[in-house]
Amino acid sequence: MSTYTPRLRNKYREEVIPTLQQEFKYKSAMQVPRLVKIALNQGLGSAVGDKKIVDAAVAEMTVIGGQRAVPTVSKKDISNFKLRRGMPIGARLTLRGDRMYDFLDRLIAVALPRTRDFRGVSPRGFDGRGNFTMGVKEQIIFPEIDIDKVDRIQGMDITFVTTARTDKEAKALLKAFGFPFADNKK
Repeated sequence: MSTYTPRLRNKYREEVIPTLQQEFKYKSAMQVPRLVKIALNQGLGSAVGDKKIVDAAVAEMTVIGGQRAVPTVSKKDISNFKLRRGMPIGARLTLRGDRMYDFLDRLIAVALPRTRDFRGVSPRGFDGRGNFTMGVKEQIIFPEIDIDKVDRIQGMDITFVTTARTDKEAKALLKAFGFPFADNKK
């Protein structure tokens, strides 16, 4: 019985660790930053009036991520938005392990190049602690989504959580995976 190992997990072990260890002068391979999880989040403001929007978003995110997405609910009442506590207003999904590496591979190799007028990802999404967040304007860039069955085009936020201590280390880690950052300097 052969065991499956994602391509990017092997790349991390064989290429990324030695490259970053040399670049940042780490004494041990365990000091090299690694990807912990990828969180996908979709906020659906228009879902207040129609619960089917949240159900469709959960179904689409489940297909994109390869595991069950969960609806997010509001934490408080906001009368101006006709929002009540406990109403579903979004969907989220957290990927770890092999599914995380598979998703990252599909994002870099297939989904991002399918984005209209793609010139690279802006490197301004770092939070100062080694995590990176980017937005996707359309969920239809993922090949798993059947465009004919999509009712409305929604965007989503994708957050990459790493063990890096600085943004420079996190950017080097993502770049070593093949992440297409735009050329503007940060």
